[in-house]
Amino acid sequence: MSKFKIVTKDLNLFYDKGKTQALKDLNISIEPNKITALIGPSGCGKSTFLRTLNRLNDLIDGVIINGKVNIDDVDIYDKRVDVVSLRRRVGMVFQKSNPFPKSIYDNVTYGPKINGVKNKNLLNEIAEESFIKAALWDEVKDRLNESALGLSGGQQQRLCIARALAVNPEVILMDEPASALDPISTNKIEELIFELKKNITIVIVTHNMQQASRVSDNTAFFLNGEIIEYDSTKNIFTKPKDERTQNYVTGKFG
Repeated sequence: MSKFKIVTKDLNLFYDKGKTQALKDLNISIEPNKITALIGPSGCGKSTFLRTLNRLNDLIDGVIINGKVNIDDVDIYDKRVDVVSLRRRVGMVFQKSNPFPKSIYDNVTYGPKINGVKNKNLLNEIAEESFIKAALWDEVKDRLNESALGLSGGQQQRLCIARALAVNPEVILMDEPASALDPISTNKIEELIFELKKNITIVIVTHNMQQASRVSDNTAFFLNGEIIEYDSTKNIFTKPKDERTQNYVTGKFG
């Protein structure tokens, strides 16, 4: 049994039926119950890589993927892998919060319901626990039947995190989850991420260098579809081995 939660081997991804290569021979081993940040300039492959970890790129026409992505030693691209159950285990929180146009309560119980949970008391329990974990319960407990679209941006993003948590994932992928939020909401999201890593492996894409250095244990620096350097966050920010990493983290480009 590998000591790593996620391991990729020679992972390549092409768009347009092979015409454009977006990821090049990526090899990375991600530790369980740690926060791994993916940094790098726009268009360097961070979000594309993130989406390979729960097979969201499968939904794009003309994408070709080769190499391996192992989660708990199982290749998630094996034909026998059930993609629906994979996405239950590997949740996703996007840059722009995307609550369903339903009530606050129905947003969070949606996942458990489609997975067969019908017992109202159990659904109430799951909802409350998910809201508490997402640091949202005190703000929504008296308005659960109101539309989720009436929440503030920061609350909507925490609602999306609660929704991901409701199906008990082992991994959560976050694609710039705080980039559209004000500093107070960003701080709440960061505190939440820190709390969640006790039980969940988190991979986060961020453009915010301070955020990467504050919240993550390990950092991978991407450039032109390649991983230039992957190390503890402390080393990446204080003594990177590659000059390109040094230039990026000190703001010389990107």
